[in-house]
Amino acid sequence: MALQVLSGRALLLLLPLLLGPQAPLAAAARRPALWPLPASVQQSPNVLHLTRHSFEITHGPHSSAGPRCFLLEEAFRRYHEYIFDYSVSSDDHLKSFVGKELQQLLVTITSDSECDAYPNSSSDESYKLVVQEPVATLEAKKVWGALRGLETFSQLVYKDFYGAYVVNQSEVTDSPRFRYRGVLIDTSRHFLPLKTILKTLDAMAFNKLNVLHWHIVDDHSFPYQSVTFPDLSSKGAYSPNHIYTHTDIKAVIEYARLRGIRVIPEFDTPGHTESWGKGQKDLLTPCYKGSEKTDSFGPVNPTLNTTYVFMSDFFKEISRVFPEDYIHLGGDEVDFHCWETNPDVTKFMQQKGFGKDYSKLESYYIQRLIDIVSSTNKGYMVWQEVFDNGVTLKKDTIIEVWIQSTYREELRRVTAAGYAAVLAAPWYLDYISYGQDWKKYYSVEPLNFVGTTKQKDLVIGGTAALWGEYVDATNLSPRLWPRASAVAERLWSPQKVRNLDDAYDRLTEHRCRMLRRGIAAQPLFVGYCEM
Repeated sequence: MALQVLSGRALLLLLPLLLGPQAPLAAAARRPALWPLPASVQQSPNVLHLTRHSFEITHGPHSSAGPRCFLLEEAFRRYHEYIFDYSVSSDDHLKSFVGKELQQLLVTITSDSECDAYPNSSSDESYKLVVQEPVATLEAKKVWGALRGLETFSQLVYKDFYGAYVVNQSEVTDSPRFRYRGVLIDTSRHFLPLKTILKTLDAMAFNKLNVLHWHIVDDHSFPYQSVTFPDLSSKGAYSPNHIYTHTDIKAVIEYARLRGIRVIPEFDTPGHTESWGKGQKDLLTPCYKGSEKTDSFGPVNPTLNTTYVFMSDFFKEISRVFPEDYIHLGGDEVDFHCWETNPDVTKFMQQKGFGKDYSKLESYYIQRLIDIVSSTNKGYMVWQEVFDNGVTLKKDTIIEVWIQSTYREELRRVTAAGYAAVLAAPWYLDYISYGQDWKKYYSVEPLNFVGTTKQKDLVIGGTAALWGEYVDATNLSPRLWPRASAVAERLWSPQKVRNLDDAYDRLTEHRCRMLRRGIAAQPLFVGYCEM
């Protein structure tokens, strides 16, 4: 019998038969790259295959969440697509696979599911994932843990040498190290279209980040469309096309909820408010030169009762629009110069006994604002200056630490006073540099400050902040990813997970995975992605 010359494709199909039924199929073109690394992962060399047409994700028989849980039903659909997102339509390559098949992933919620709730500061994100033939199981107390477990499962699936989708038998037990893992976006300095914000939420879910800190307004523009005060956006936004309606905001909040992400809005005052004054008369402080009033304005005017009437009505609206338990009130970088020039402010300072200490005037304003927001049954976050200036704060106040040069000492002081802290200082992603700057973000240890165990327990997490001076929809995604991914692993994974070489290998593949899922993440270094 004459020998036939086999094509490369035919040889690949015959190779498993030539090698025998026990031939290992783990010689993969791509290995699973878990990011952020779970708390505990055990993987077997035993490999199962799965196909687009026969594999399903569904509810476990004893789950407290069933088909009426839209959050999970939508997640099942979404993650099925992620797993097979770069698959060819034909399953011909499976003829080459000799081995066992994974048929299902059963998802069980073991307590009150919270299907219709919003994630909050105490949401349980723990889960246990067991991948075995023929059915894998994912157990979580709440839907939020199930979402994180689905992301991990999707990352475990990879293509073998022959192009079949495979997953190693595995067991993963996981929960986050920090409960607050945020990304800050700035929609004032450059307006970000709704689709850009939604795509950012997708990427956050891929990295198990769970707080969108939405710095929605600032000096430059006021894109939030208020129903109570419509002139704020009609006169303060860049244009009528650069606004977020309540419908837009509800869409962002629901999109985030379905991915287990909180949306914390920031309305920063008394500084950073130039755009507010365009639509609200007498809100800002007139500046003087000598005895003459100029055409410029400074921070919010803290001397007028009308200021607090306005703030009360405005934040009542905000508390209705945003279901989140916390509102970020800002309080940073207040320029006192205009207050110092204004004779009415000077007179008010004397009446209050503040002398020439304008930080006391700032504290007076913040104190009244805090009382207003507290009356809406909302908690609040503030930048560190509010704490530094001695404002009387509720014990559930969250202090966000942002000044790079002194952040360790600030963490010590804030936690020594008994307040929860969120760390942003070492993770300002708007500062860019040549080379692999993700490494410096990755190498930060949030608890590296002098303090007791009780103090360190008060550091609830951190924020990767991307301010918008040089960022809009054209470059937000590659500026964020995968640099924010480095922050994500630092905030999720155990403290001992610090090996830069291993992180580079996993993050390189994770970046490619984000590309396949439609996230324009920049490369870490030279190389290529299999698409």
